[in-house]
Amino acid sequence: MIGVYNRICVFMFPVFCCISVVNAQDLDPRAYIRIPVKTTVAISGLSFSTGDVLLDPSLPIEDLDANVESASLGVSRTFSLFGQTAQALAVLPYSWAQLTGKLDGLDKSRNLNGISDMRFRLSVLLLGGKAVSLSDFSKASSNTILGASISVSIPTGENDPDKLINIGTNRWSFKPEIALSQKFGSRWMLDVYSGVWLFTSNNSFYPGESERSQDPLYSFQTHLSYNISPRMWAAFNATYYVGGQTAINDVYKDDRQSNARLGATLVFPVAKTNSVKIAYSQGAIIRTGADFKTLSLGWSRTFF
Repeated sequence: MIGVYNRICVFMFPVFCCISVVNAQDLDPRAYIRIPVKTTVAISGLSFSTGDVLLDPSLPIEDLDANVESASLGVSRTFSLFGQTAQALAVLPYSWAQLTGKLDGLDKSRNLNGISDMRFRLSVLLLGGKAVSLSDFSKASSNTILGASISVSIPTGENDPDKLINIGTNRWSFKPEIALSQKFGSRWMLDVYSGVWLFTSNNSFYPGESERSQDPLYSFQTHLSYNISPRMWAAFNATYYVGGQTAINDVYKDDRQSNARLGATLVFPVAKTNSVKIAYSQGAIIRTGADFKTLSLGWSRTFF
C-alpha cells in the first residue's frame, strides 16, 4: 500500500489551489491526473499579484498600478462517471486590492476587499482514466490521458454598479476545455490544454444602467513537469489567450486580448497526506492588460 500511495502522490495536487485573479490566465499543471475514486482533497491558497492586474483585465483603466491579494478555500472529490474517473471541485476566494490609475485622463484610486466570484469545475478522464479504488490503483496504469472539463465562475463576488472596478464581475462565465497528458518514462509529463471562456452579459455595468458584453476568450496551456522524487515535482508553464473583445451597449472597444504568460510550479510533501505548492508567473507577450507578476502558495490535505 505504501508503494501505491507514493505513485498517487507523484501527481496529486488539484487545480485552483491558489485561484487566479483572472480566468484566462490560470496555469494548472497536472490538472488531469489519475486519482482513485472516493478521494477527497481539502485545499487552501494565497496569491499575491502586483502590476497591471485587474479582476477584469478588459476594463478601460490606464497606467494601472495594483496590488491584489487573494485567499481561497476549497474541496474536491473524485467519483466514477460512466466507469471513468471524474472530479468535482469548488473554490471560494476572498480578495483585497489596492489600485491606482487613470480613468478618462483623471487620476483615480480605490481600496476594496470582499468575497470574489466562486469557481466550480467538473472534469472527467475520457481515455486512460478508468475509475478504480485505492486498492486497485496500481493495476490500472496509463501513460496517455485524454480529459475534458467544464469550469464555471459564479457571480458571488461583491459588485457595486456605481463603481467601475469591483471584486465581483456580476456575470456568469463558462469554460469547456479538452486536455491531453502524456507521461515519458517515470519522471516527465507533458500537458496540453485548449479551452474557451464564454461570458454572459453584465446588465448593470458602470454607471449602473449600461450593458457590458464580452466575446469568447480562447485559451491554450502547455506544461512540462518533472518528478524530482516520488512525492515532489516541478513544472514549467506557459499559456496564451486571445479574443475577449468587450462592448458597452453594443459599442465595441479596442481591447481584444492577445497575451502570453510564463510560470513555474513546485510541489512537495510536508507530511504523509499533505502537500505544499509554490507557483510564480508573469506576462511574456502583452497586448491588453496582464502585465503583472503573481506568486501563489497553496496547501492540500488528502483523504483517501
